[in-house]
Amino acid sequence: MVRSTRSLSGMGARRWTILAVGTFAQAATCCFLYGIPMLVPALRADGASLFTASLVVSAPMVGLLLTLIAWGAAADRRGERVVIAAGVGLAAGLLAVAALVSSLGVLAVLLAVAGAAGASVNAASGRMVMGWFPPHERGLAMGTRQTAQPLCVALAALGLPPLAHHASVHAALWFPAALCAVAAVLVAVLVRDPPRPAAVAGAAPARSPYRGSATLARVHLSSSLLVVPQFAVATFTLVYLVRERHWDPTVAGRMIFAFQVAGAAGRVLSGVWSDRVRSRLRPMRQLAVASAVLMLLISLGAATGSWFVVAGFAFGAVITVADNGLAYTAVAELAGREWSGRALGVQNTVQNVAAVATAPVLAAVIGATGYAPGFAVVAAFPLLAVVLTPVRAERWGSAPPAAASASASADQLVAPGNVVAPDVAQK
Repeated sequence: MVRSTRSLSGMGARRWTILAVGTFAQAATCCFLYGIPMLVPALRADGASLFTASLVVSAPMVGLLLTLIAWGAAADRRGERVVIAAGVGLAAGLLAVAALVSSLGVLAVLLAVAGAAGASVNAASGRMVMGWFPPHERGLAMGTRQTAQPLCVALAALGLPPLAHHASVHAALWFPAALCAVAAVLVAVLVRDPPRPAAVAGAAPARSPYRGSATLARVHLSSSLLVVPQFAVATFTLVYLVRERHWDPTVAGRMIFAFQVAGAAGRVLSGVWSDRVRSRLRPMRQLAVASAVLMLLISLGAATGSWFVVAGFAFGAVITVADNGLAYTAVAELAGREWSGRALGVQNTVQNVAAVATAPVLAAVIGATGYAPGFAVVAAFPLLAVVLTPVRAERWGSAPPAAASASASADQLVAPGNVVAPDVAQK
């Protein structure tokens, strides 16, 4: 433990560089995984129905679901650097091919395969953060890493609609393809895997953190419920402003850019908040309450046509994404070093199942009943998350957080009935 702690403290600014590169790699894949909904108005202008367009923009997440756990297992065994570089580089090539085709069906298939390749960064970069940062900095570090999604959705909102308008939906994909290519090179050159403990001859493999406890399963389920309002806001804000309030797509994209930048700041602040209150799950439950209130506000604004529906979308872009890093940090800490990649793969899988289902299912509900009832239904999901979040299963050690250069073992999280979750950064 002493040798690994010295190794971490000796890295100094290098680990923040690794965090920055990992965040950029995550952002590059997020640009097409979660930014593609910005192309829905262009797809509809080309004649696609709202339902068909929703299926196309969900294709990257379908591919993501198929490989998340496998990429997490690969990161556990082979290391983070090679897994991220290979996956993001392959995604760049597939997006470049997608930019050259013209068929909507082929586009959907290529987006799905690119999503399967880009899934590498989701589990591996989170595992990398857990390896380089001690417990009292992990909320901040994981919150910073989680800014990738709203920041690149913001860039997608700024760049994809005008590219699709002036060129085509397919040509707009050169933007995320270029980002992924640059990210793959940076990861290969600058990223270093965190130190791992030497293997002990004859030691038994780590016990599954899922055995004998429902804590991780409850975190997975509650965080997946919180994905529903997140993707309801991300997917339907632009199309609502354009179709229902008759905004210009470029102006609406700029507005969403501002919303998403604020959402990125919210993720960092929620991470710092969790470090200060020494809990990941208590703030997560409080944010679930706020998400439910905001979805009801958006529903009321849509029903009455009032101006505050825009304010609801603005606050929703911040609140509905702020819990994401908290859940990831809690999962990795509870799972331990040997299982963190696979546990984060499971976490990503269940969250993206919810994300994939949200767009087409909510589109069908909105098509049948209108926006106001659709957003009201969404409010039920964070309310369920309030009940399911296992706050009582989480506790911190009695000692205060240690300095960055000291051992932080007193800050380890424990789940009742389980052994102490290993401190990934300090082993």
